[in-house]
Amino acid sequence: MKKKYIYFFGNSGADGNAKMKDLLGGKGANLAEMANMGFPVPSGFTITTQACDAYNNNNKKYPAGLQGEIDRNLSRLEREMGAKLGDAKNPLLVSVRSGAAASMPGMMDTVLNLGLNPDSIQGLIHKTNNKRFPWDAYRRFINMFGNVVMGMKHHDFEEIFDRHKEKANVENDTDLNAEQLKEICEDFITLYKKKTGTNFPTDPKEQLRKAIVAVFDSWNNPRAVKYRKIYEISGLMGTAVNIQAMVYGNTGNNSATGVCFTRNPSTGENKFYGEFLLNAQGEDVVAGIRTPEPISDLAKELPAAYKKLVNIKNKLEKHYKDLQDMEFTVQEGKLFMLQTRNGKRTTQAAVKIAVDMVKEKLIDKETAINRIDPNQLDQLLHPTFDPKAKRDVIASGLPASPGAASGKVTFHADEAEALAAKHEKVILVRIETSPEDIGGMHVAQGILTTKGGMTSHAAVVARGMGTCCVAGCGSIQIDYEKEEFTVGDKTIKKGDYISLDGSRGEVILGQVPTVEPTLSGDFSKLMKWADEVRKLKVRTNADTPYDAKRARDFGAEGIGLCRTEHMFFGEDRIDYVRQMILTAGNVTSLQVAVNEAETERGKAPKRKQSSLNKKIKYIKAKLKASQKLYKGALNKLLPMQRGDFAKIFKVMNGFPVTIRLLDPPLHEFLPKEKHLQVVLAKKMGMILKEVKDRVDSLNETNPMLGLRGCRLGIIYPEIYQMQVKAIIEAVCAVKKNGIKVIPEIMIPLVGTDEEMHVLKEDVTMIANEVLAKKGVKTSYKIGAMIEIPRAALTADRIAKYAEFFSFGTNDLTQMTFGYSRDDVGSFVPQYTERGILDKDPFQVLDQDGVGQLVTTGIKKGRQVRPGLKIGICGEHGGEPSSIQFCHRSGMDYVSCSPFRVPIARLSAAQAAIKGKI
Repeated sequence: MKKKYIYFFGNSGADGNAKMKDLLGGKGANLAEMANMGFPVPSGFTITTQACDAYNNNNKKYPAGLQGEIDRNLSRLEREMGAKLGDAKNPLLVSVRSGAAASMPGMMDTVLNLGLNPDSIQGLIHKTNNKRFPWDAYRRFINMFGNVVMGMKHHDFEEIFDRHKEKANVENDTDLNAEQLKEICEDFITLYKKKTGTNFPTDPKEQLRKAIVAVFDSWNNPRAVKYRKIYEISGLMGTAVNIQAMVYGNTGNNSATGVCFTRNPSTGENKFYGEFLLNAQGEDVVAGIRTPEPISDLAKELPAAYKKLVNIKNKLEKHYKDLQDMEFTVQEGKLFMLQTRNGKRTTQAAVKIAVDMVKEKLIDKETAINRIDPNQLDQLLHPTFDPKAKRDVIASGLPASPGAASGKVTFHADEAEALAAKHEKVILVRIETSPEDIGGMHVAQGILTTKGGMTSHAAVVARGMGTCCVAGCGSIQIDYEKEEFTVGDKTIKKGDYISLDGSRGEVILGQVPTVEPTLSGDFSKLMKWADEVRKLKVRTNADTPYDAKRARDFGAEGIGLCRTEHMFFGEDRIDYVRQMILTAGNVTSLQVAVNEAETERGKAPKRKQSSLNKKIKYIKAKLKASQKLYKGALNKLLPMQRGDFAKIFKVMNGFPVTIRLLDPPLHEFLPKEKHLQVVLAKKMGMILKEVKDRVDSLNETNPMLGLRGCRLGIIYPEIYQMQVKAIIEAVCAVKKNGIKVIPEIMIPLVGTDEEMHVLKEDVTMIANEVLAKKGVKTSYKIGAMIEIPRAALTADRIAKYAEFFSFGTNDLTQMTFGYSRDDVGSFVPQYTERGILDKDPFQVLDQDGVGQLVTTGIKKGRQVRPGLKIGICGEHGGEPSSIQFCHRSGMDYVSCSPFRVPIARLSAAQAAIKGKI
């Protein structure tokens, strides 16, 4: 059967519908849907994404049959519109627009007013009785065709245009008359020939062919590729091409064009929102060439069109059951709909809209849960500017995208990317942004533009990214060459700090302090619905009472990872930790020396006995002194650790707390620099050589595979014993105060069942001794952190002793891939760029490889211990796709950093909903 590459839409309905987005792209599918609903949509046809895919796979040539379909559908369009492309008496003009299945605003290309040439201009003048409008349309067409099709610089045309405006002494484009616009067109055509070496095409069929090819090619332009990477859009065939009869918003003051949303995309308020311009075409609104008017003012200017627009927006939102982003044109009082799509919105707005639509019975709770991108909840959870702080507000613009941001000023997107790669926080400052700026916009803390409105490119993209944005700040004058901007008597140079308040539209000099966020009632309601649905529990990784409290406020149901080593770096204890490490080594080496001397003495003749006795006595004296220092350090650390644990238990009253015993290599606690070693030697009463020798002895070729984790507990049992004693003493203390404690002691880096066996016996002995001494009865669990591939593969043996498993997927990923997680920056970005890896496996769980080890570990562990509690505590515990995997694998909980707790709660709910389908 011959493949159909084109679908028509028009006055009598459409061949396609909204469910055909994969084939027709979002724009084409929604145009078809609006035509089927009987709305005023200019007729046209959509070339499918399959055609784009075939073109790209056919050495950038049309697939067989496509040209014939284009010709037939163009003839049908001409008949329906009663006009002909390029006709000298009754010309038809068309727009050529891209439209992929996933919304990618501004990333691909559009050409308007196609079909104009010297003959059709005269026909249009005669048809409309308007000399100015056709020349205005022609100068726009030459500009767009030159830029989109031939790769010319847009600003080259703008320089000519601005020069003519200055010559005519006019401020607005609309003040130029027909003759002046004709001169501009002539200069544009001269520029076109100079830059391209060819004449501007006058054959409309040639114009159309080149425009279609340009749209196909735009699928793989750098900004589109980067956009898809940023938003993780994959698996699409390409872009559709929509060829549609032109309607004109620039025929006079009874015409207009605009962009609008069914609700406010910044706040979520259920209020019609948008902007329009009289006597303009669509690109004027988004490009910020003129300052648009609020959509409510259209009711005064063109009341009949406004009334019809409100009626259509209400029907569209009810039909799609989501926020709609619409484009429209009013031609001589008649309304036409050019686009509708699900609108980009801030996270604040997304939450409010989802909750409100449940109240309005447009959607159910599960749909509301699925409407929110979990990763975007970060926008609601981070600090905002302190309202009590002094603000040196130097300028004000439009509050285009809410949030608070401080950073160094940069004027170029590529420079923003370079600085961000060095962990610099930047504010991207532009006259106006364009799709080419997408990379810099993505990494910037905030975006500031001097032109553009609430629906400008900067505003729409920033809201979609959740990036703070102040737009249309006209009082600021930017000098790109000097890399500075001026406002009033102030000059801000590249590298200076400014702050942006995207909720107020303020530009502030310097950096402004922030305060913790407060979450709305809508957010709490959404989280409550998520909690009702999800199966996975959500814990947090927290090492301090402050982090534990913050996590509880975010809804954490316990601690899945309390890293005891983080507690050791406090100023009040680091010296005791170092004393413990230095003397632990001495105790071990001196004990070996005593054993060797005693063995030697047993074999030595009598004449050497006396000297060996003295040697043994001397070594034992040193051993006793070292043991005293070692135990002294442990005794100092014990109450400190006990206090740490007690505070965390109080915060987590009634929720489980998993405490991981000491894990990192001991050298991490000791100074490497000589001058710091000198200071340490003085504090410890040692000579510098002893400290240096001990530091050197702890250095390992590969410390992440060396003496760390459970190996420390076996080689230096006193350290783990001290920690266990501190944990159980803390349990006893807070339990007496009425706090419900659920302690879980986790052994890190277990690789063999015997390691788990030995350490479980040791932990159990110490814990029971403390409980007996305190006269307290309580239960506790001892479990294993599964982070070595061997542990996952022999999980059935380890489960004989471990009462719970927690998968440490950071180390498990490191050991499975053989990648050092500290060094992956040197090659993993290139791997993902080239498609060798889909994602950085330290950010997104590798379900094919590491995931197999996890599922094997779960299955084997529960074969031996059916009720085995299992969770994950690596960074993956807060990553949505990894949480989906944890749900499918049958885990009991995930654990993540405090700020990612709401993200995990929502992701777990979405996983549960997905599991029902």
